[in-house]
Amino acid sequence: MTTPLRVLIVDDEAPARNRLRDLLQDCAEQIPLLIVGEAENGIQALQLLAQTDADVVLLDIHMPGMDGMAVAQHLAQRQHPAAVIFTTAYDAHALQAFDLNARDYLLKPVRAERLLAALRKVQSAAPTRTAARQYLSANERGRVLLVPIDDIITLRAEHKYVAARTATHTYLLEDSLASLEQEFPQQFIRIHRNTLVARTAIAGFVLKEQGGEDGEHSGWVVLLKGSDEALPVSRRQYAVVKQFKQGEA
Repeated sequence: MTTPLRVLIVDDEAPARNRLRDLLQDCAEQIPLLIVGEAENGIQALQLLAQTDADVVLLDIHMPGMDGMAVAQHLAQRQHPAAVIFTTAYDAHALQAFDLNARDYLLKPVRAERLLAALRKVQSAAPTRTAARQYLSANERGRVLLVPIDDIITLRAEHKYVAARTATHTYLLEDSLASLEQEFPQQFIRIHRNTLVARTAIAGFVLKEQGGEDGEHSGWVVLLKGSDEALPVSRRQYAVVKQFKQGEA
């Protein structure tokens, strides 16, 4: 059975999104597909793409804030980007669109036969893969920043956000700690109910003695490479210590 194409609709106008949804329903009679979400601007689109797998993005160009070209540029930086099909009322950006490796450029009003042909292009070129995300999406002062997974040292739950710390900066993510742990089990391990640590960042573990002052943590702590920081390991996660010590043996 053919795996359905996962499609994200991005357009700042609700009628345009509704039309694309209707057209996709028509196309679904001839090609397996699934609408995984809708966004009304570029920032919202990148936020959704950081949390949801999509094979195809139906992308408007003229949108407030981050326009479609900027979104396509962000996607082009990914190792396994979703295919972009531009849907726009203007033909002036066609050359730039194909410079960004767009699969097609559909002028509004989009016709069902043209959309179906564009989706078939994506389907025929799509490799069979389940690639993990290479970046997490962070909001900072109205901008969407892409944070490489390999640069992240710790992930900590703080109120309604997760703080992703690299060697030089801390970013706020909207992903939940539980979902990140489930998605990246090979990259991160849980040492505390509110903390994940990159496996490659761990220098070792030290057992601190009882009797610390002012509520100082006693028990196992994680030592980080290139840092004097020591992070506490909760008693529920002591199996992590055993796991690493067995790996070193």
